[in-house]
Amino acid sequence: MLSATRALLPQRVASRGLLASSASLARTSSYSTACRTPLAKRPAPSHLARRAMSSTAKSRYDVGVFTLPSAVVFVLTGIGLVLYFRYEKQQLAKKKEQENAAQMYGRPKVGGPFSLTAYTAAGGDGTPFTDANLLGKWSLLYFGFTNCPDICPAELDKVTEVVKGVDAIHGPITQPVFVTVDPSRDSGPAISQYLQDFHPRFVGLRGEWDAVKSIARAYRVYFSTPAGADPTGDYLVDHSIFVYLMDPEGAFVDAFGQNLTAEEMGGKIDEAIRAWEGVKGRKV
Repeated sequence: MLSATRALLPQRVASRGLLASSASLARTSSYSTACRTPLAKRPAPSHLARRAMSSTAKSRYDVGVFTLPSAVVFVLTGIGLVLYFRYEKQQLAKKKEQENAAQMYGRPKVGGPFSLTAYTAAGGDGTPFTDANLLGKWSLLYFGFTNCPDICPAELDKVTEVVKGVDAIHGPITQPVFVTVDPSRDSGPAISQYLQDFHPRFVGLRGEWDAVKSIARAYRVYFSTPAGADPTGDYLVDHSIFVYLMDPEGAFVDAFGQNLTAEEMGGKIDEAIRAWEGVKGRKV
């Protein structure tokens, strides 16, 4: 019995060794197979992993709510708008300059050379006054006579109001001028006294009949006083009723009729001054 048991013992040990060797070989074979699995057959990253990697890559160029492409589009759009508005502004200024130039060159031929004697409310013997004295100011010329009962005083009052209004906006850049069309009765002292009722900058002009006729023709003014009229005569003078606006270069700008109010006349003069300034870069 004992001998039979001893005979079986080597066989069991051998069998256990064989099983251990088989298990070890199986583990080795499995590890070798796993190492030889191609990269393409490995499991792909999960959806969350891909999103995390994508967010990491984008965050390099994102700034707040802007991305790099949107920032480029924004900048280019801004540059385009700036260039567009600058172009439109230049075109508008060019168009306005052309309109002002057309107005200036489309005016009728009014005004011209003359030589008269000037009197003011301060009195005096009078000083020479020519068309050159109109330069450098916005001149307002009115043709009338001192014995005029109502129209002339009303118009000179209106001019006085206009001059005060323009002064308040642009400064003292206007020169009101009264030209007599009745030289026989309107002496120098009579003109000086007459102007005391109106704006202190008023200049009264007088000359011989021929000189007055010459300036009236240049300004297209009609008056009925005959040459050699009696200085002591009691007569009325029929004449044109306009206030002539001349620019600082002595060119005709506009003629304002009796029907215009002081406010309307002042508005037109203000427009003329601003248009001139837009072209010339100065008020006078």
